[in-house]
Amino acid sequence: MTTIINPGNNEGGNGVGIILTVVVVLVIIFLFFVYGLPALRGGNDGGTNINVPDKINIDVNPTNDGQ
Repeated sequence: MTTIINPGNNEGGNGVGIILTVVVVLVIIFLFFVYGLPALRGGNDGGTNINVPDKINIDVNPTNDGQ
């Protein structure tokens, strides 16, 4: 018996794998630009700078306006 192979009949996916691959590659490129490039450039070398005052004036005595 002869086995016939028909190369024109491709029963694989209909391009969903290619579209999914393109989407994943675009997400990776986006993440590289958002997180990778600033890290490579050395942005924010000193870290976050927060100024905290030495003394904080808090008045806890209530006023007697109504009495």
